Amino acid sequence: MPTINVTKRDGSIHVLDGQGDLSLMQNLRDGGIDEILALCGGCASCATCHVYVDEAWLGQLPSMSADEDDLLDCSGARQANSRLSCQIPFTPDLAGIAVTVAPED
Repeated sequence: MPTINVTKRDGSIHVLDGQGDLSLMQNLRDGGIDEILALCGGCASCATCHVYVDEAWLGQLPSMSADEDDLLDCSGARQANSRLSCQIPFTPDLAGIAVTVAPED
């Protein structure tokens, strides 16, 4: 099964089994990463699923939409590798992806 490597806010690292028909956010939330609140349910309207994607994986992600970009602009914790995990479909190409949960705004 494809895996997702997650670093939580406390620095602990978790390896989750990813399910391909879900978004990265759904995999994180369903995998017990309780720091991913996903209050909007994946509609790209809250930014409570903000993660930092390891630089090696950025080129494999779909382009960022204007809505995602606008929401991330509202975050004081935005970095060049920031993404909303709800906007990333978890595909087989992302097996082994590494993300870090961003600080809560």
